[in-house]
Amino acid sequence: MQTPIPTWAECAPRLVAVAAGRSPADTVIRGGKLVNVQSREVLDGWQVAIAQGRFAYVGPDASHCIGPETRVIEADGRYLIPGLCDAHMHIESGMLTPAEFAAAVIPHGTTTMFTDPHEIANVLGLAGVRMMHDEALMQPVNIFTQMPSCAPSAPGLETTGFEISAEDVAEAMAWPGIIGLGEMMNFPGVINGDAQMLAEMAATMNAGKTVGGHYASPDKGIPFHAYAAGGAADDHEGTAEADAIARVRQGMRSMMRLGSAWYDVESQITAVTERGLDPRNFILCTDDCMAETLVNDGHMDRVVRHAIACGCDPLVALQMATINTATHFGLERELGSIAPGRRADVILTSDLSRLPIEHVIARGQTVAEGGKITVDCPHYDWPDTARATVKLGKALAKTDFRVTGPADQDEVTVKVIGVVENQAPTEALTATLPIQDGVVQGQGDVCQIALVERHLGTGGVTNAFVSGFGYTGEMAIASTVAHDSHHMIVVGTNRRDMALAANRLGEVGGGVTVWKDGKELALVELPIAGLMSDRPAAEVAGKAAQMIAAMQACGCTLNNAYMQHSLLALVVIPALRISDLGLVDVTKFELTDVFEDME
Repeated sequence: MQTPIPTWAECAPRLVAVAAGRSPADTVIRGGKLVNVQSREVLDGWQVAIAQGRFAYVGPDASHCIGPETRVIEADGRYLIPGLCDAHMHIESGMLTPAEFAAAVIPHGTTTMFTDPHEIANVLGLAGVRMMHDEALMQPVNIFTQMPSCAPSAPGLETTGFEISAEDVAEAMAWPGIIGLGEMMNFPGVINGDAQMLAEMAATMNAGKTVGGHYASPDKGIPFHAYAAGGAADDHEGTAEADAIARVRQGMRSMMRLGSAWYDVESQITAVTERGLDPRNFILCTDDCMAETLVNDGHMDRVVRHAIACGCDPLVALQMATINTATHFGLERELGSIAPGRRADVILTSDLSRLPIEHVIARGQTVAEGGKITVDCPHYDWPDTARATVKLGKALAKTDFRVTGPADQDEVTVKVIGVVENQAPTEALTATLPIQDGVVQGQGDVCQIALVERHLGTGGVTNAFVSGFGYTGEMAIASTVAHDSHHMIVVGTNRRDMALAANRLGEVGGGVTVWKDGKELALVELPIAGLMSDRPAAEVAGKAAQMIAAMQACGCTLNNAYMQHSLLALVVIPALRISDLGLVDVTKFELTDVFEDME
């Protein structure tokens, strides 16, 4: 594990000496334009001096801080902006370990991440969270961990590999890298005064840390107010301007996300750009980004560019990705701005709108230049227990994926999960499907979805129907990334291919596989918890690109449809989802029958 950066108090004597000119700085950056996110202004010609990984002097002339051994970086007229912060994200969604995720995003200027490892918590419990936490602390950038709050996310509606208790939360609050409680997805539990949910939030507040929010309901009436009273300090589930406004009016920070499949910035940022609300209560984040997005499109730099393209002032957009985030987590005196005492996380860029990331410094050390990483990102030694998590219990057959229809009927009306492009919520649809030899058949855009139990090896399979992907021909896609319980989701038009895909993931220990006409088109191996690869981001991105191409070859035209696929078991976001216990009506938080007339 890397030596942690010294505290401001430990550095204060040196910082004062450097600022006063009594001691030379380690590094001085001069000849640029400093973006001050504290005052929201650009200060032409201002210079910075760095010592012990922190800013010592920030002002018009740092020449008095330069000694014989001082490294001088010439900005050549470029802007100095703070390192970018991602306020809410799940590393596992990148299919990468914390080390490889860091290596992928550092060249994009991300120097701070607030991560919620609730994906691995569902598979490996507190031990898995500790593994993620420990590897995070090994990195040359700042990765803070939020202790997962909800595993399972909706008790009684799904079964996870492990469960997180209030005692687990209280224990984790003492770990060095824990910054708060991860998104409180069980909003019905909070609203109804569930003792465990309130105990988790109390343990977090008693530790002086931040409670993350997740209110996925469109109801902004009494239930929303009750949820806000529970203590959630932020929320990233908004999809419209009214959502953002409602949250900040309740004292929450509105986190607006742009991930691989979530496009919620444009629809909410008008609360600032058109309605004129105080921008310091708005924060940018990614939530979920796949490796392909990170490698080809960027990370928080992509989000800031997008916010600017949506009409946001560049300086305001930068505040939303730096100081606003730091302030929210109680770290305004530690990071998020170029100011004395803060961690020396700074980016050199030649354009504030296009935001090319040309030189990245984290904790006073150059970590990327010209789009290339220049430091090592150390790896945790992941044990065998983290690599043997796909337990099917038996070889699956095509008969395991049958939906048996009512006797003496030629057709039946079924409930259908309707995928919504670029958004997490689904629609609750119905379709009338034919019955052949007693088995309900998919038709047109309606294909079959199955949830295969993979934690305990029960051999259990839940079957239902889904639409919106556009699949044609005989195909199947299976994934052991199945938010949040992370069993195995299989979607297909052909039960033979569904069985082949499921068994393939059992063989390789987890991942994503796409089959067409009885043959495998693409495979992304994810051996760690069935969620992550330990390979470099570029390699994983290449395999993910092949997977996406294979989905398109099967007729899918949705943007980043894999993210939609992986969330079909997320039983805390409306309207219909699937779990190992059955089809879930998330508007009522109860199990429901697949057949429309069987209520």
